[in-house]
Amino acid sequence: MAGTVNKVILIGNLGKDPEVRHLENGSVVANFPIATSESYTDKNTGQKIENTDWHDIVVWRGLAGVVEKYVRKGQKVYIEGKLKKRSWQDKEGNTRYTTEVIADELTILSRPDNQNSQNQAPYSSEGTPDAPSKVDDIIKKDKDLPF
Repeated sequence: MAGTVNKVILIGNLGKDPEVRHLENGSVVANFPIATSESYTDKNTGQKIENTDWHDIVVWRGLAGVVEKYVRKGQKVYIEGKLKKRSWQDKEGNTRYTTEVIADELTILSRPDNQNSQNQAPYSSEGTPDAPSKVDDIIKKDKDLPF
């Protein structure tokens, strides 16, 4: 059998500010939902229909630090990652499931007020310890960044 692929690419808008947690072991994790939309015209009525899907995004370590500092509700972001299904027990003891996108790359495509950014910076979980310092280096070079 050939190899397998678990790859997700999304461009969407944050539905709320990221929820960031600093864990006891020193890791940082951020969670946030993004919305993707598609529209079409109903052939029978000629009415434009828009469908929105919500995706739960999870980022870890240095990338979570970038999200904590720079990503806010309403911004448009580009996400690359993989799907991960997990389960837990709710208060009534029922097993619940969720599917999340574990992001390993993120690019901010807009400012919180939805104006297009002149400086788009991709962030990656590869080289994770360097991710926040790379952002800080960019800011030191250009104090006029729009975010």
